[in-house]
Amino acid sequence: MFDDVASEQHIRREREAARLLRKSRWWQNAIAKAQCYYCTQVIEKAAATMDHVVPVARGGRSTPGNVVVACKSCNTQKRDLTAADWLLYLESLKASQAPAKL
Repeated sequence: MFDDVASEQHIRREREAARLLRKSRWWQNAIAKAQCYYCTQVIEKAAATMDHVVPVARGGRSTPGNVVVACKSCNTQKRDLTAADWLLYLESLKASQAPAKL
């Protein structure tokens, strides 16, 4: 489906596409809602970051179907995980922090 490691050419091309996407009306509408896709925290428009559901480094594309609004913290911590992997990780953290049921 997706490469484990994308070529440098792919990464350069998709980073340029992401820069153009940030200037689009689609992105402006997306950040107007300003809620992190991962932690659901409401964030200010200026603090919203663009995250690739399937990371560019793993073959993802810079298209509206593969890009979500994320807070800086989630975006930085997610790194090159897919969104599915990151959400599973967050769920495991919640489960490990939940009080034990008697």
